[in-house]
Amino acid sequence: MPRMKKEVLDSFIEEPHVGVLATLRQNGLPYTVPVWWLHDEGSYWLTGTTSRIWCKQLKKDPRCSLCIEALAPVAGHVGIDGSAEAYELPEFDIWPISRRLAQKYVGRGDPANDLAVDKFFANMQTEPRLLFKIQPHSFRAIDMRVYRGKRADREFQKNRGE
Repeated sequence: MPRMKKEVLDSFIEEPHVGVLATLRQNGLPYTVPVWWLHDEGSYWLTGTTSRIWCKQLKKDPRCSLCIEALAPVAGHVGIDGSAEAYELPEFDIWPISRRLAQKYVGRGDPANDLAVDKFFANMQTEPRLLFKIQPHSFRAIDMRVYRGKRADREFQKNRGE
């Protein structure tokens, strides 16, 4: 499997790609939800409100997966399986990381969006929020521009005449 080169991965995880978080329901079935995420020193941070289902599920069972895929500017896939730890006020100042999330997704690196970031962040601060820090147990990063599928998949397609 063509792993993503470090410089491609570093660029990919700075982009504001929406991730899909999978948590576990009480009955053991997966629950998925789109999320904003922030990579910082090997961990992945998410923010949500205390009333969101996925937040409640992570507080009960921290096992989760985060899938990040994009077609542009680089076609890639990053998959993280890990455990999420909750961080809440007043024990932990959630606002600096929450602001960085707003800057990543609302600001998109463009100073012309600073006012929009300020407004979005001000609204975030009116909500009962918390952060989750996902520590990866396993990590996959695939450069989809060069991925041709698993050998068994290619052989199956060849045998079917595809």
